[in-house]
Amino acid sequence: MPPTKTLKVRVALLCILVGIVLALVAVVTDHWAVLSPHVEHHNATCEAAHFGLWRICTKRIFVGDKERSCGPITLPGEKNCSYFRHFNPGESSEIFEVTTQKEYSISAAAIAIFSLGFIIVGTLCALLSFRKKRDYLLRPASMFYIFAGLCLSVSAEVLRQSVQRMVDSEHTAWIAHSLAWSFVCACVAAALLLVGGLALLLLALPRMPRDPWESCMDAEPEH
Repeated sequence: MPPTKTLKVRVALLCILVGIVLALVAVVTDHWAVLSPHVEHHNATCEAAHFGLWRICTKRIFVGDKERSCGPITLPGEKNCSYFRHFNPGESSEIFEVTTQKEYSISAAAIAIFSLGFIIVGTLCALLSFRKKRDYLLRPASMFYIFAGLCLSVSAEVLRQSVQRMVDSEHTAWIAHSLAWSFVCACVAAALLLVGGLALLLLALPRMPRDPWESCMDAEPEH
């Protein structure tokens, strides 16, 4: 592979590496969305919540005289976290079971796991391509990274719709929501994986013929 092309491949792989780190951070953390209930009484406590793909955390926050909403979630308060019941039957997560659709949560988590699977396979292909005369493995690696970015973006959209349906439902106490930093990490990771994977795929493709009468078989071999 020419030195200039090698540098471009390294830049694309660096972009993908940043996307992988952000994807891992997004999947394992529980700050995808923050939920706030209606505040009826001042000088009392309210219960806000934030959750991710696997668990939900609630926090009792004191509401002052001038406060019109419960939060922000960063305020001090008594915190209680539990895994979703459909992932861990031994844990209690009644709030989530009542206020949102279990299918949305399971779908978002399953798609995120597929994304991590594509990342692992793509990384194995990329590592094997570093060996001599195995540059062709960059092509499947790039496709796996693109698939991982697509799955992660779909997972983020499914969870976003889940939160919106939860807030819009008449059977919930939540009246406001905001997407938190874990969700932002997932979106940025999806974009980096898609862009980096596409760039890596274009760089890994065989060189196009320079002249109309030159066939791909006559092109100079890549080393």
